[in-house]
Amino acid sequence: MYLRDILKQETLSLSFEVFPPKTDSSFDSVRTATEEIAKLLPSFMSVTYGAGGGTSRYTLEIARNIKQQYGIPTLAHLTCVSSTKETVAAKITELKEAGIQNVMALRGDLTPELEKSDRSGWAYRHAVDLVRELKESGSDFCIGGACYPEVHPESRNQKEDIRHLKEKVDAGCEFLTTQMFFDNNLLYNFLYKIREAGITVPVVAGIMPITNANQVERAVKLSGSFMPQRFKSLVDKFGPDPAAMKQAGIAYATDQIIDLFANNITNVHVYSMNKPDVAAAILHNLSEIVGK
Repeated sequence: MYLRDILKQETLSLSFEVFPPKTDSSFDSVRTATEEIAKLLPSFMSVTYGAGGGTSRYTLEIARNIKQQYGIPTLAHLTCVSSTKETVAAKITELKEAGIQNVMALRGDLTPELEKSDRSGWAYRHAVDLVRELKESGSDFCIGGACYPEVHPESRNQKEDIRHLKEKVDAGCEFLTTQMFFDNNLLYNFLYKIREAGITVPVVAGIMPITNANQVERAVKLSGSFMPQRFKSLVDKFGPDPAAMKQAGIAYATDQIIDLFANNITNVHVYSMNKPDVAAAILHNLSEIVGK
């Protein structure tokens, strides 16, 4: 099923993100975790690609398994950083042959090695280049892209960031998924600005349940996310106790989602990090809300 159809429905949707294994030896355990999340029957599941495309060969396998075994619509990530046109063309063919209908077009994270490399000869410099390639391939993919309520870390300001986002949508992005955020007001302000800029595609709110105090530093490093005082107090109080921190983190994420739904944000995507228990706990907390 195309996400373009799911995301335009009036009912509330909740989806989960999983990531492929980094090694052959961990494939079975990761597949089991993704299957447990699939059994929760989310609106859809997305499967990441890995920094520099390092785990790309597993992305398709996980996405195909979820779709075929559980009938869950899947969104396969595809990055273009350091890729050749031939490599991307081959990946597009594989996605088509696997029956994958939805693709998240991303530039991809730059590994330390790629940061130092000469990028002048790269076929793809930005995600918009990949979006155009997907559209020109003749495949009827539903194409998604990323957006940043708190500004892309490489943009000079939000105005520039939104201008580039508009280019991506005009090139063929049919929906956008936000980077994680911990203050809903940031999203509401961002949505107002992009709608004013003429970006009208569905926006899926990305929520990251912080269930371990060590995740905080990584989340800030990856996205530069603003941490509200309320959230900082939660981590200070419960961080030293893993069980308490897990429960508090799930409760905070649940509260964010409820507020989003109450304010007519109909599509929420949870960065569930291959944790079926976390996904199940959030869905349980929303059992009388999701689908309304």
